[in-house]
Amino acid sequence: MAEGHGATKAAQPPFKKLPMKAPDVSVDRRPDGTVYLWANHAPGPRPRSIPHLLDQRAGEHPDRPYLKQRLPAAPGEAIGPWRAVSYGDAKTISDSLAQALIDMGLGPDAPLMILSSNSIEHALLTLAAMKARAPVAPMSVPYSLMSSDHGKIRHAHRLVKPKAVFVQTHAPFEKAIAALQEEAGGTLTIISADAEPPAGVKSYAALAKTAPTAAVAASMEKIDDETIAKFLFTSGSTGMPKGVPQYQRMLCAQIAGSEGLRDEERDPNHIPQVLDWMPWNHISGANVSFNGALWSGATFHIDEGKPLPGMFQTTILNLYEVSPEVFGSAPVAFGMLAEAMEQDPKLRAAFFKNLRSMGYGGATLSDDLYDRLQALAIAETGQRIPINTMYGSTEAQGITVVHWEVERVGLIGLPLPGMTLKLVPSGDKLEVRVKGPTVTTGYHNDPQKTAEAFDEEGFYKLGDACRFVDPDDPKKGLIFDGRVTEDFKLDSGTWVSVGTLRPDLVAACSPWVFDAVIAGQDKKFIGALIWPSPAAMQLLAQEQSDAPPLERLVARIKAGIAEHNAQATGSSRRIGRFIVLTEPPSIDAGEITDKGYVNQRLTLDRRKAQVDALFMEPPGPGVIVV
Repeated sequence: MAEGHGATKAAQPPFKKLPMKAPDVSVDRRPDGTVYLWANHAPGPRPRSIPHLLDQRAGEHPDRPYLKQRLPAAPGEAIGPWRAVSYGDAKTISDSLAQALIDMGLGPDAPLMILSSNSIEHALLTLAAMKARAPVAPMSVPYSLMSSDHGKIRHAHRLVKPKAVFVQTHAPFEKAIAALQEEAGGTLTIISADAEPPAGVKSYAALAKTAPTAAVAASMEKIDDETIAKFLFTSGSTGMPKGVPQYQRMLCAQIAGSEGLRDEERDPNHIPQVLDWMPWNHISGANVSFNGALWSGATFHIDEGKPLPGMFQTTILNLYEVSPEVFGSAPVAFGMLAEAMEQDPKLRAAFFKNLRSMGYGGATLSDDLYDRLQALAIAETGQRIPINTMYGSTEAQGITVVHWEVERVGLIGLPLPGMTLKLVPSGDKLEVRVKGPTVTTGYHNDPQKTAEAFDEEGFYKLGDACRFVDPDDPKKGLIFDGRVTEDFKLDSGTWVSVGTLRPDLVAACSPWVFDAVIAGQDKKFIGALIWPSPAAMQLLAQEQSDAPPLERLVARIKAGIAEHNAQATGSSRRIGRFIVLTEPPSIDAGEITDKGYVNQRLTLDRRKAQVDALFMEPPGPGVIVV
């Protein structure tokens, strides 16, 4: 965090209390510089399995609303009414669906693949498949709807060999289904939630009316920690996505680790309200948020908004009605939310009404955005709101968490109870490795990648780097120090930490920049490819000026970078040239994920011509020299 935070700390209002235990860790430092780090807090209670947890909550409060999702809007309406499923209904329907899946031959060696996005039907089929012990493989939606060759879902099919595929509506996924049927030789069973599914496609509604038999309870009885609940796939930034088995042990240990840090008793009569858009093909949306809501007996509102231009308005409309206690999202979503709340006091009041904390993940929140969010919190509540993060991966779930009030962003916190970090010297950095009950055993049907992913002590190697806030006081936590594989050296031999420079660059150019990627390996200086903020472009378009909006945008970004450079400590922090990108990041090409995170490596590869232009002499087309 910039020095200004420390200088103004005394003048800031207090934080709203975070109901979590204070940091308490043990450290083992080895002569070779390796550091082992673990929490002294013990893990908390955990369920036997996720489907057992559903049945438990249904028994405790059968009539409580569990899942809510919007119906389509009526003509002239901005948004539709909520439809809901209670906990009791969720158990009944999932039992029926589990029986139907068992009848279709699904089980431990016959998974269910899901192509469509978050929905009530998606959730209940996932829980039902777990009851049938059939692993669920939820896929990133763009792999089906925005891919020309469907290469990634074909690859996923070859890895996990599903027996059935679910889509919410058949028509948009027709080509993807055809590609999968080609892989399967036409043997796949297709399920859709259409009111009238096409010929040969099974009706979700009909399957949900199947009468359960003793086979469901018998299957449930066989579930143990090593039962595979699902296959999640990595982002595929360095090739085809890798399939990661998600064992019930991993999902339940994630709950136990978080519960071990909790510092207040749960009120069984309190119903937390959750609003979440994060896709269920990632751990953050599925294994942290969704399972966490089930554990706490929450009402989970499925947010069909996304942090993309034209889509975030849905999230805003939902927030007028749903005031969550905890709100987690990607930094880009918080940027859009801050812009909206700064213009809309009604939205600000609804958002902060019950809020106890905010959580970001996947990328570092900028200092500028942190300050704007706290200013909004203070204006509405008179207090600051803890803004924290959880750090994890598909292979290891949540690994570390910031579970105390901090005056800055960029921390990844300390290990969850039950987890051990191994920090290995790598150049001038510490590479992060982890072992614990939330870590998978390896990649599905890929022994070579599995062998490469674990070290000689069985620690999973994340490829990230971190450092201590204060090496003499480990309880102050760890700071994310970039991706070991993203960092590069200038031709002077100076290392550039991409993971820390990117958010600082975005903050320096706020509010004009949506995101950026950093280039310059083996070059004399750092270059940047910059995406403008759509909201900022709208502001510029409304200004009275003879100069074109893009020209004014470039001037303001250049001024922001110049100010950033003036405060930089060396060549590893100074931006020499930049290009403003007019083509938005492509989900189909992998430049931006369905969680809203920009993929640095793929963007640099895809836009090689513009990267090359940054370093030409004279500079190439569109290059701005700072």
